[in-house]
This record gives sequence, structure tokens and C-alpha cells, in this order.
Amino acid sequence: MTTRSMLASAVFVTLAISGERRPLVANDCGHSEQGTLSETLGAIARTLQAEPDVDATLAAIVKAAVDHVEGAEFAGISLLERGRAIRTVAPTEEVVTEIDAVQYRTQQGPCVDAIADHHVYRTGDLAAEDRWPDFAPVAAEFGARSMLSYRLFVTDTTLGALNLYSREQEAFSGQTEDDGRMFATHAAIALVGAQTEADLRAALEHRDVIGMAKGILMQRHDLDDEIRAFRVLVEASQNSNMKLHRVAAWLIEHRRDL
Repeated sequence: MTTRSMLASAVFVTLAISGERRPLVANDCGHSEQGTLSETLGAIARTLQAEPDVDATLAAIVKAAVDHVEGAEFAGISLLERGRAIRTVAPTEEVVTEIDAVQYRTQQGPCVDAIADHHVYRTGDLAAEDRWPDFAPVAAEFGARSMLSYRLFVTDTTLGALNLYSREQEAFSGQTEDDGRMFATHAAIALVGAQTEADLRAALEHRDVIGMAKGILMQRHDLDDEIRAFRVLVEASQNSNMKLHRVAAWLIEHRRDL
């Protein structure tokens, strides 16, 4: 069983292929429709392993958000990686990139705050919102009235936010916020799974380079096994925000300490 297959049993967020809209909604008693939700979870879990790479997983997450989170009309993910500026990936509409750019420029907005302090931020009328005076009125001019943002824990070196938008006022209820929190949690799990598989695939493709780098480290630092040498490479990769095989190639080329 692959890493993605194992994660699939626990992750529901990335089914964007089913084509059937099953919103996470509240029933008349204010509780989620568990039967529908269970069916959705199962269907999404079965198709998670079909996503071929990180980009496909990102695209599946935002499409699933629009398809399954009640009130969401368009969505995107903001990523903040060590050594890089914050950026928007996999927007479902171009307006997402435009709205997010205002948040990044002004350092205001639900997305920026969600990444900073891990709270959920919901607003039902950006035109009247006073928490982000430099951002909110501009976002409203782009046509966004409601917004819901969740921080994603992705890796030690990458943080992100899942951002949901609507053109309608008060599009997201408290119940939707709770359902979306679960959605965002599993989105983070899905991204970690996709990134882990991508890293493993890259490691296999570049195993000779990585093997040479491990040998250099073992000889230079008197390490007694390859596992310890590999951990040094992984730590250097995380600290530098460089792919593992690039760190290994750099070490071989320059023969310097990491």
C-alpha cells in the first residue's frame, strides 16, 4: 500500500473528480447530514490516491471546496514557504489571485491573519468590514462579499491558508465554518501526503546523487551509518528550503559542510 493509499482512508478533501455536488450542510436540527457526509468521505478517500502530484492535489482541494462547502463560489490556497514570498496557488478563478494580491500587499485580511495566528476568520460583508480597512473595501470592489479562511499546517517550512469566497452576503454560517474546519484539516493531510510521495519519488530518481552525498558526510563527520547521514541531508533540505537532491548535488560539487 502506498503512502497516498494509506492517507486516503483518512482524507476526504481531495475528491474533485466525482462531479457530484454534496455540500456539507446543516439539517433542520443544526447538525451535519452524517449519511451524506460519510458517503462523501468514502468517495473522496477512494480517489485520493489517483492524484498524480502536488499540483493536482492543490487543484483537487480547491475544486472540492467549491463543490462541497456550502456557500463557497470560488477558492484558492495561499502558501508561505521559507525564503519565498507568499503566493496564491490553484485559484478556481482569476479574481482569487487579484483579491489575494491585495492581502499580501497590505498585509491585511482573513488569509494573512489565519496564517499568522491559526484562527479561523469569517466575514459576511467585506463592504462593511472594519477589521481590515485597507483590504476589505478593495476586495468588495472585486465582487467578494463573504470570505472564510483557515490556516493549513503543511510542513515545517511551509504554511498555508485555504481561502473560500462568495459574492453573496453572509454566505457562510457557523455550521459551515465548523464543517470547513474539518475540510481544511484534511486538506493539510492531503498536501502532506502528496508532498511526501513527491519527495520519495525524487529521492528514488536521484538516489545515486544522494548516496554519494551520504558517503561524503559519513567520511567527513565520522558517521557510523547511512541513516544518520540521511538525517543530516534532510535537515539541511528543510532549513534551506531546497529539494533533498539539490542539497546533495550542492554538497558533492562544493565539498563543503552543510
